[in-house]
Amino acid sequence: MIKQILGKLPKKPSKSADGFSSSNHARSRSSDIASHKWGNVKDAIVSGHTSATSTGFDHVNKISQVEDLKATDSYEALPSFREVPNSEKQNLFIRKLNLCCTVFDFTDSTKNLKEKEIKRQTLLELVDYVSSANGKFTETIMQEAIKMVSLNLFRPLNAQPHENKVLGGYDFEEEEPLMDPAWPHLQIVYEFFLRFVASPETDTKLAKRYVDHPFILKLLDLFDSEDPREREYLKTILHRIYGKFMVHRPFIRKAINNIFYRFIFETEKFNGVAELLEVLGSIINGFALPLKEEHKLFLVRVLIPLHKPKPLPMYHQQLSYCITQFVEKDSKLADTVIRGLLKYWPITNSSKEVMFLSELEEVLEAIQPPEFQRCMVPLFHRLACCLCSPPLSGCRTGAVPVEQRSHRELDQATPQSYTAYYLPCLGEEYSKSLESGCPELDAKCAQDILRC
Repeated sequence: MIKQILGKLPKKPSKSADGFSSSNHARSRSSDIASHKWGNVKDAIVSGHTSATSTGFDHVNKISQVEDLKATDSYEALPSFREVPNSEKQNLFIRKLNLCCTVFDFTDSTKNLKEKEIKRQTLLELVDYVSSANGKFTETIMQEAIKMVSLNLFRPLNAQPHENKVLGGYDFEEEEPLMDPAWPHLQIVYEFFLRFVASPETDTKLAKRYVDHPFILKLLDLFDSEDPREREYLKTILHRIYGKFMVHRPFIRKAINNIFYRFIFETEKFNGVAELLEVLGSIINGFALPLKEEHKLFLVRVLIPLHKPKPLPMYHQQLSYCITQFVEKDSKLADTVIRGLLKYWPITNSSKEVMFLSELEEVLEAIQPPEFQRCMVPLFHRLACCLCSPPLSGCRTGAVPVEQRSHRELDQATPQSYTAYYLPCLGEEYSKSLESGCPELDAKCAQDILRC
């Protein structure tokens, strides 16, 4: 009787297996959404988990596979930009930037091959996105982009020993550059940053908060890289930054000056002098007239003393261009330049003397008679020394066109003063050479001198 009465009573609902499954899966789904890397699980769960269909279970299995993979390696590719609607592309762009913040070790070519390839492909997608963007980049995007660039580029540079590089007999042009093994990724990061800076969608007023003075200083430090490919990218990027961020121009010039001061007077060690001078050549070309005193001081305190360091052959071409730009803009600076060249003249290095003579010839092409008169006596003494040098040094041959140019300038400045100014200098230096007992100074040398 009691069993029959109890059997008719309504039963209290119990936690069935389905109930536990639903609750557990709800917690599991929430956890998956929170931890899943690329964030596209939510839509699949909402659309496919209303009932326990095979699609839903397949998706759960995929999630389990991802979790198993995350337990060993969490670096996985994100969807491509073609796979998401336009409204989600900026968010995906930020996630891809964050993915590329991971820096891999390229010293071991066998490590993380899959992850390195994923990052490389993601970087390429970022470059394409920046190149084709048709909307202003938000401040969040700028912040994340500069963060990614900083984490990848700002690193300790692998440098070769410098001890023997400053020795007199060292051939800088035959030095084998050190190629960075991480260049397959670094190149794409540089390309991304170059296009990001150059993009019309990059608002300068917002970007200058992140492309700030500390960032620029770190960027300039990278010019010391041994890899010439990296320095080439840096040169182009610095030029773009200088052109776009006008507020940073004085700071950039000052920072470059400090690098050169340290190079000239302390270390004589910096790999990117030629590239920095190439950037400065374009900057000097854009200086307005009359030249500011700041720019003239840069010529006197930085460019002219750059003739002193032993690695001069590595950057002389770019340095000569910068010097010539100043003289062409203001011919009155020619006297200062010539006296500076004479001050740092490489008396014991004939190959450097040839470079100085070549630069001197370019300066004389832009000089005016009044400036030539101020410096002609010390100039003639130096030319006479070069003409009296041994024939095999090459210095005499290089001095001939400079000497001929000097004759023309002398005729314009003080007609018929050739014998009054030049010949005494030449005779004095020739006599010194003969007294020194140099066997190579024979009659042929005298004929060459007289022919001038």
